[in-house]
Parts: sequence; C-alpha cells; structure tokens
Amino acid sequence: MAKNYFDPVDLQVNFPELEKEILAKWDKKKVVKKYLNRNSHAKKYFSFLDGPITANNPMGVHHAWGRTYKDLWQRFKNMQGFRERFQNGFDCQGLWVEVEVEKELGFRNKKDIEAFGVDKFVQLCKDRVKKYSNIQTEQSKRLGYFMDWENSYYTLSDDNNYMIWHFLKVCNDYGWIYKGQDSVAWCPRCETAISQHEILTEDYKELSHESVFLAFPVTGQNEEYLLVWTTTPWTVPANVAVAVNPDLDYSQVEADGKKYWVAKESKDRVFAGTKVKEIKLTKGSKLVGLRYKGAFDAIPAVVEASKNDKFHTVVATDDLILPINTDEGTGMVHVATSAGAEDFKLGKKFDLPVIKIVEDDASYMKNLGFLSGQNAKKHPEVILDFLKKLDDEGKHFFFKIERYTHRYPACWRCKTELIWKVADEWYISMDKPAKILNSRNKPEMSIEDWSKEENQAKSVPDTRTLRERMKDVASRINWIPGFGLDREMDWLTNMHDWLISKKNRYWGLALPIWECKKCHLFEIIGSKEELKERAVAGWGEFEGKSPHKPQIDGIKIKCRNCGAAIERIEPVGNPWLDAGVVSFSTISSDNKSAGFIPSKEKPLYLKDREEWLKWFPADFITESFPGQFKNWFYSLIAMSTVLEDVNPYKTVLGFGTLLAEDGRPMHKSWGNSIEFNEGADKIGADVMRWIFARANPAENMLFGYKVADEVRRRFHLKLWNVYNFFVTYANLDKWTPGIYRKPGRTSNVLDEWILTRLNQMVN
Repeated sequence: MAKNYFDPVDLQVNFPELEKEILAKWDKKKVVKKYLNRNSHAKKYFSFLDGPITANNPMGVHHAWGRTYKDLWQRFKNMQGFRERFQNGFDCQGLWVEVEVEKELGFRNKKDIEAFGVDKFVQLCKDRVKKYSNIQTEQSKRLGYFMDWENSYYTLSDDNNYMIWHFLKVCNDYGWIYKGQDSVAWCPRCETAISQHEILTEDYKELSHESVFLAFPVTGQNEEYLLVWTTTPWTVPANVAVAVNPDLDYSQVEADGKKYWVAKESKDRVFAGTKVKEIKLTKGSKLVGLRYKGAFDAIPAVVEASKNDKFHTVVATDDLILPINTDEGTGMVHVATSAGAEDFKLGKKFDLPVIKIVEDDASYMKNLGFLSGQNAKKHPEVILDFLKKLDDEGKHFFFKIERYTHRYPACWRCKTELIWKVADEWYISMDKPAKILNSRNKPEMSIEDWSKEENQAKSVPDTRTLRERMKDVASRINWIPGFGLDREMDWLTNMHDWLISKKNRYWGLALPIWECKKCHLFEIIGSKEELKERAVAGWGEFEGKSPHKPQIDGIKIKCRNCGAAIERIEPVGNPWLDAGVVSFSTISSDNKSAGFIPSKEKPLYLKDREEWLKWFPADFITESFPGQFKNWFYSLIAMSTVLEDVNPYKTVLGFGTLLAEDGRPMHKSWGNSIEFNEGADKIGADVMRWIFARANPAENMLFGYKVADEVRRRFHLKLWNVYNFFVTYANLDKWTPGIYRKPGRTSNVLDEWILTRLNQMVN
C-alpha cells in the first residue's frame, strides 16, 4: 500500500513541544542565517534600533510583548526586500545589576562592597551580565525572534563608554555641564542619588506614615504658636522657616489657654472635637517676618544655623515653588531646606540657612547631638518621643499625631523608601543658553570670531538651550499612538536639569570628569586617545583595560589652570546615558560592536560618517510607554540633539503595561507573575506572540493562562483543525503537491474573496 504524502495530524497536539521541533529544524537548515542575509545586497534600507534589555535576570512574559513587535516589524520589512541590521542590545551597567550582586553576596551597604573589594565586585557584575545575556538570548530564540545573536551590542563596551565621554565633552563645550548643590531624592540603602528620570509612577506606593502637628512658640509672645504640619517628622531638626500663603486668611484661635495661628479654612478640620475661640483674623502677608523657636534649637548644627538672620522666620511662599492650600495640613508649612526639593528652592530665593542632618545611609550626622548615629528612617520615633518628652516638661512643641496615607516614592531598584538630602552632584543644564561653537567645536567664540566662520557666515548664532533644541527635535518624530508626543513634550517642558552622577556606586560609566581640588577647575576628557595624551600618572597600569572602576581611578592628568596632578571624580554615571548613546556607538553595517573585549576600532559614527548615515536616523523603535518618555526615548533625543541636532528615530511605537489577569501588576510576591520559560513551556511561544500581535498597543494588557487558553481555542486549534481537514482529504484523494499554478478565474464568490485578500497581503 502506497504511503500517504502527508503525515496524519495528531488532534492531541502539544504545541510547545511542536515549537521546539520546528526550532531544531530551523537551526539544522540554517533558516535564521538565510533570513538575515536575504536582502544583504539590497539598495533600500530599513533601520531598526533595539532598546537594550537589561541583562540582569531571566526574561518575563512582559519582555516577550516588546520583542514580538520588534520581530514583527523587521519580518515585514524583510519580506518587502529591505536591507536590515537585526542587532539586539543588552543594557549592562547600573544599580539594577549592583543590587542583585549585593543580594547574592549578602551585602547590606557600600561598606560591605569596599571591604570585599571594588575590583572583585565589578567583575561579578560583569559576570552576571554575561550570564543573563546568554540566558536571554536563548529565551529570545525560543520566542522565535530572529536576530543576529552572534553580534548583539552591550552598553558596557568600550565603544559605548567612550562615546558617552565624547557626548559629555560636547555638552561641556556648549557650557551645559556643571557641579551643583541641591536637595535630591536619595536611596539610603544604595546610598546614592535617584534622578528625576529614575522615579517612575509605579515607584510610588500607597504608604501610611505618622504625621505630626507642631506648635512653634512665637518669639516675644506668651503662649502664642504657629501650628505646622509635616508628614516627615525626621526632617524637623532641619527646620529653618515656616512658609505661609500671603493671600490666605489665617485665624488666631484659642484652645486650652493657648493661642494658635492656622489657616481659617483648615481650622475646623484641625481642631475637630476641640472647643476653640477665634480671636483674630489676618492675611498671611501680615504674619511674614514673625520669629519663632524650634524644638531642636539646642543641638550644635541648629545653633550654628541660628547665626543667619533669616533663621526661624515666617516667609511668604512662592506658588511656583511651594504652593500652599488648605486641603490638608494647617496652611503653615514646615520648611527644611536640606530635606526637600521645593524647600531647597524656596530657601535659595530667601537666602535661608541649610542644616544638613543625615549621612548617606540616613543616619543623623555627628553635629546633631543626641540624635547622632540614629537612623532617621528606621527610627522615626526618636523625634516624636523627644517632642512628647518636651511637652511633659511643659515645653509645648507637640500638638498631635495623625496616621497619614499618601503616595510616597521608593527606590526603583531596591524598593527602599527615599529621603531627600542636600548633595553636590553633576548636571546637564536644560536652560542655559549654549556657547557659540565653530565648525571644529571650539567653545567660547566671540560674535566677531563666529561671524568669520565660512560655514556660518550667513546664519544666526545658535544659542538655544538644550530644552528648546530637544523640543524641536521631538516634534519631528512620528509618535504612535499620537498622544506620545504630548507626553514627551510635557516631560521636556517640566523636567529639571539632568542629574548625571551617582555617588557611592561602582558598576557603571566612569564619568570622564577630572576636578582640581586646588583651584576647583574641572575638565572633561572626550576619548581614550585624549586621556592617554593628558595622563601624567597611571596610564601604564590602565592601558588595555576597560574604562571602569577601579582601574580608571588611578589615572591623573595635569590641571590646565594650576598645573596640579588631578584625579577623576568619584561618581559613576546615570545609566540612561548608557542606553541613550547607542545610535552613535553601536550602529554599523556588519554589527561588529565591541562587547566584553576591549575595542580596537572606533565606532562607525567616528570613522565613516557616510556609511553611518545610511542607518541614521533609525526608521523605527518600539518600547513600552511607562517610564520611557523620561528615560530611553528622552536620552536618545538628548544625545542626538547635542551631537547632530537631528531626531534619532523617525517613528516610535509605544505600548502599554502587561498586567496579570486580575488586573494588578505582576509581582512574584503576589504570585501572579509569569517567567518567560514557564509561559513558553505551558502555552507556547506562538500563543504568546498572537496575543501580543493582536493587542491594541495604546492600552494595558491583561495576560495569563485563562487568556491564553481562550486564544488557543479560538485561533490555534481552529487553524490546526483546518489543517487536519486538509490532510485527511488530501490523503483520501491521494493528492500530492506539484508545480504551483496561478489560480485562474473562478465563479465562486468565496474563492474570489480569499484570493483577493491573499493578494492584498502579499502586496
């Protein structure tokens, strides 16, 4: 009996196992390689730029959503005959890797890292990146994602790090790099600043804290108090002023023989259940200038601050800095210039003193008397207990405590509650007019010199700020969905200067800033070659190594101003510098980007601009919307604006957040998260890809096994049954495939329709 041409169809098919068989067959027949090289000599280009996945843990199913879109777009363009690069990227540096390595080693803080050895710690970070980039590569292959996996780019590479040096040097040529003091968000566990870019909406948690109402005695008055409210009692020792709204009405009320100033509209809420008598009413402006006493006036740091004539005075707020209303609190705001961003700005406006109160780990500083050494966040009771103790002694500062539930930010990596503290950090200015540069990027030209430049003689000097330039560049991009442009513009309009430094961290970009401790001049080195030329010590030990801590820290250069041998600053860089520069550091026609091996050649951008421009700007990028407006989308725009004043991508597709079937975010602790391997083994990659491909990217997605079962039932099983129907009757009729003949005209309407749809799809 003759064997049928088609094998019988198993109606109890195991789709995940079938996928593995197909992947093995593709590998054996080198299908992926043929696919990648299909249009290698094509004259038309489609440039896709991959947003690097963090090589830190195995993939979750949420990663598969974005990778499905990336594969889908590139396959479509491949079918249309475009030449493509198919380069995957891995994000390698920063806190996300450091914190996981610390967990593995059982470390609690930076002191443990330094005792262990920075060099060994950095090597473990590299090893972790290598391990998980390999794991993610295999998982991506399991997804059916076709990329040039042998030539992925890594943001830890020399090419990437030195290109950021080049970017920062150009920023400095424009006059935009500066060292500044500010009250910054700070993680006391990681002991480093958390930039505005890193605090995402999902990092805010609904938390309940003890808020305290304080009674500050008015100087020179008997039993008269300013009633102040704060949700951060640990900051009370840093109090230097009380802010009022000059246009609000404030009541002086009497309760239990004491007189309190409080906003009129807040009075009934604050004194609920207490019998009070209103004595007088006045505008907030009439309270400005009043002086008062604080509960911590005897501790050394506060005594020192009291020498400032603005110390412990009532000031009129600036609504653009610190708006005051009566929806909560008392209408009188505790101002701690060292412990709040708005407080610090208000303090600068009124020249208020700054009382630094906490170390990097949130423990109170040495000059804080009995508080010294105690941790402000771990032991908030020390403040409340002291206030109550004073009250028992007849010194009235404590009014009442209330539990207060509010949204409060946590560290995006370790989830520790943030604090605010004053720190010296490095920034890129968003609003400083640019210095005029000539065609060779020489800064500080005079208008007369500038006008002599042949290539600029007929144009106007461009002194626009970085913010202005970036908004112009962002407006040239096609945003899908359309609201993406509005969100990016909102971020660009309201963001502060870009905080680019991270103190007390080790695995990351070595900021190329050498600062003179004698004359305080700083210089930015723009390349490895420049560093070698300028080095007066340490180059021999460093040569041949990657530009990372600790080896980079041994190099000294000569100060151009005073001649002293100067060292690199201690901090590493903001990790979004790493991913933002990839348009310039990774694009090449053959994907031969440097990875773990030190690079011997310059990136294509610096050695063959004409070839680089075939791929730049990228035609298309896609990433999940949440966070990326202030992170990758932003950093790409920032770096392309500075280096080329061109949009780095033509079209961006953003998509929502992957949620669990119960509508909540996926978290291991909640038991509703799904790792990629688990999902692929249970439901198969094809089901996942179909779920993602048919979704509306503008909306969040509910994902889980019930959703997958329904999709499989409605699509994949139907398709399998259609195939079974075909095989059954093809075998019964002994039909075998022969030479393809284009179908002729048919009188069957359904045949006409399906052939029309087929031709539309092919075309």
